[in-house]
Amino acid sequence: MSGHVTERPTAPSPGPPAFGAALTRERGDFTWVYLWSAPIRAMHWLAALSILTLIVTGFYIGRPYFMTTGEASSHFLMGWVRFIHFTAAAVLVMTGIVRVYWLFAGNRFERLPALFPISPKNLRNLLRTAIAYATLRPEKQPNFVGHNPLQQYSYTGIYLLTSFMVVTGFTLYGQSNPDGLIFRAFAWVPSLLGGLQGVRFAHHVATWGFVIFILLHVYFAIRSDYVERAGGVSSIFTGGRYVPTNERYEDYNVAEVPATDWPTGESRAAPPGD
Repeated sequence: MSGHVTERPTAPSPGPPAFGAALTRERGDFTWVYLWSAPIRAMHWLAALSILTLIVTGFYIGRPYFMTTGEASSHFLMGWVRFIHFTAAAVLVMTGIVRVYWLFAGNRFERLPALFPISPKNLRNLLRTAIAYATLRPEKQPNFVGHNPLQQYSYTGIYLLTSFMVVTGFTLYGQSNPDGLIFRAFAWVPSLLGGLQGVRFAHHVATWGFVIFILLHVYFAIRSDYVERAGGVSSIFTGGRYVPTNERYEDYNVAEVPATDWPTGESRAAPPGD
């Protein structure tokens, strides 16, 4: 034995993440955060199904993309499509009523301030988040357990778009009964949009707003789970997600709740030479 001690090579320290790369997180202490209550989750999926149904049937009503043979009275195709369209609209309105109630009855992530983050701090975080998204630098954006300000404003926008669609949609629906309550309640709308044809055109154009939102919503939800490892997609099923206790969040104080060990069954690889 020469007494010479061979130094064990150490793993190189990790550098900054590559441009656009997914963030990695060490396994350790996590805590469960309950985000979305059962009514919110149920209304989310009911609204999603209603909107998809409204888009498909609405485009058909505007310009039928397939036809059937025979007399219209025998198959009543357009009548059934319109019935499905109106039923889906009623379901969507119902989900909106429940959502309005939960703006006041929900938890901190569901209440009214979460839809209108207008404080100076939230506006700064909005800018930081937008820059991080635009430059594909997720490590630069502030951490949020719930929705970040960019997501909050996008949902506020879709709620306003939904309200517009409901008003114009009921205006068109009321034309079938000029003596009815719905016709009289929305009689003021055509004059604001240049007549009944303007209402139809605005209703059709706004439908494309839903189409664009759905594509972006699905993309960014999947991107967030992959790049940020945020668990946002699973939270709309389970109601919450695990967050590391060693990170700081803009909308949640992890120190207020006890940490829970996250058993993964994984072990860190030993350094070379062991």
